[in-house]
Amino acid sequence: MSEDFYCDEVLSGRTSVQKVIETGNVLAYHHTRPYYPVHIVTIPKKHIPSLLTLEQSDNELLIELMDVVKKVAAQVNSEYGACRVLTNFGEYQDSKHLHFHIFHGEPLR
Repeated sequence: MSEDFYCDEVLSGRTSVQKVIETGNVLAYHHTRPYYPVHIVTIPKKHIPSLLTLEQSDNELLIELMDVVKKVAAQVNSEYGACRVLTNFGEYQDSKHLHFHIFHGEPLR
């Protein structure tokens, strides 16, 4: 497998996921191996390695992506009273595909 779990597994359909929100360009779903009691991942369907590699031509996609992140965060915040939104870079980024974690609670491990 390459360094892109999201393209190789999730977007290809090889790994099934529990969807939270899906648009034409963005997918939010419950993490397949959650680190928190509530752990949702939001990804663009287009391969973009990270936030640092976004190009000017990706601006509309970024707005749509952030709109979905905002909606998911609002749902989690409303239901649990708080949430965090996180993206990683470099060695902290296990999958080299832009993604945001929306989560609540203390780490499970």
